[in-house]
Amino acid sequence: MSPTPATARPVALVTGAARRIGAAIARRLHAAGYDLALHHLHSGTEMQALAAELEGARAGSVHVLQADLRQFDRVPELVAATVGHYGRLDALVNNASNFHPTPLGTVTPAQWDELFAVNARAPFFLAQAAAPHLRASGGAIVNLADVYAGRPLPRHAPYSAAKAALVSLTRALALELAPQVRVNAVAPGAILWPEQEPDPGAQQAILQATALGRAGTPEDIAAAVAWLLSANAAYVTGQVLHVDGGRNR
Repeated sequence: MSPTPATARPVALVTGAARRIGAAIARRLHAAGYDLALHHLHSGTEMQALAAELEGARAGSVHVLQADLRQFDRVPELVAATVGHYGRLDALVNNASNFHPTPLGTVTPAQWDELFAVNARAPFFLAQAAAPHLRASGGAIVNLADVYAGRPLPRHAPYSAAKAALVSLTRALALELAPQVRVNAVAPGAILWPEQEPDPGAQQAILQATALGRAGTPEDIAAAVAWLLSANAAYVTGQVLHVDGGRNR
């Protein structure tokens, strides 16, 4: 396939890209010159607005994909749809996540499977499907981990375990895909508070345990992702970059 003006630019697939940290990553990579395949599940209105914004800046630069990452067959389809549209893939950003309390004594197998499906299984099988294309382009993968992968959050054992699995998979994939493809993770700290059950007391305690004494921004995470995908990080693989204001110290 001869490259078109659209496919001549590097291409990134970003999951969970409609809002919050995912949208910040999309904007940062778009500004860096990437064409984007942007995945979402339920956030159709937000995704339409983001796509219109980015398309307004550069026409033909956004391809929107909708899928439930808990449905295994939909996972490799995202890679196939991206490569089918653009003819290449240079970066995979596994940002999509699900997060909800699962107090011990109430956890069901369905909750366990759901949290692992989105936070660990989908990133692995997306990487597996993307691997041939990333090898061809000398591309990179960035996974969105969490500070709770190393310091589990009370009432969230399956979520914390799933993110710990993602950290381990990041290091394993870095070995499997070297030397052509680099694989790293970003572990955000206090960036955006959960939308459910806000707890001002808990938020203040987190900030007091953070060296910089404040929350970060989605743009802080987006900048870290962009750096790990760039040539400036060409000798970095198998690493977890904590962007947490000094909370993990």
